[in-house]
Amino acid sequence: MTGEPVEATPRARPEAAPHRGRWVLLEPLSAGHAADLWPHAAAAPESFTFLPFGPFGTEAAFRGYLRLAAASHEEMLWAVRPLGPDGAPGPAAGWIGLLDIRPAHAAAELGNLWFPPGLARTRAATEACFLLLDHLLGRLRYLRVGWKCNALHPASGRAAERLGFRHEGRLRAHMIARGRRRDTDWYGLLAEEWPPRRAAIAAWLDAANFDDAGRERRKLARAG
Repeated sequence: MTGEPVEATPRARPEAAPHRGRWVLLEPLSAGHAADLWPHAAAAPESFTFLPFGPFGTEAAFRGYLRLAAASHEEMLWAVRPLGPDGAPGPAAGWIGLLDIRPAHAAAELGNLWFPPGLARTRAATEACFLLLDHLLGRLRYLRVGWKCNALHPASGRAAERLGFRHEGRLRAHMIARGRRRDTDWYGLLAEEWPPRRAAIAAWLDAANFDDAGRERRKLARAG
């Protein structure tokens, strides 16, 4: 229902603090993660196709981007470190971010996800998204989290829907990206939609849902 009164804002702004789950540790991204991340970036330049930066020709250029990104006042980024069988954090394998953070409107965007091969479509990748969504919509009581993606990248849209986001429309000629016109698909996840989706994702992440080889027993279906 639109136009209904809401709890007073602003909400608290997310802090650059670690978040730990069962399968992953998120820690604030820094240039110090370059040594772990550069081999993934060098091996998979195509993983930057739908991002506004990269690929990078040298480790120095990559490290320079991490330094600038970590100092940004417009977005917050976390390195994604999958946990080993003993619970110890492994090397950083990608990153995830929050953008367009608007505490006065209790809204933010989950974005700037760089999940290269080895991290993409893993428990750690799903839980990385889950941890930030739960922090925003649960602990900080945000009303909305957005997700936007290039219309030519349907895999990103499917990932959003799997997490519970709903498609809200397409902005045609929204921007120019890499010299080409970009149509942008917009998705949103609201606070009242989060509790049932949270339960579904938590059940999927449960250790009992995976066999000894790490294969899922039950898929995480997209929200209806």
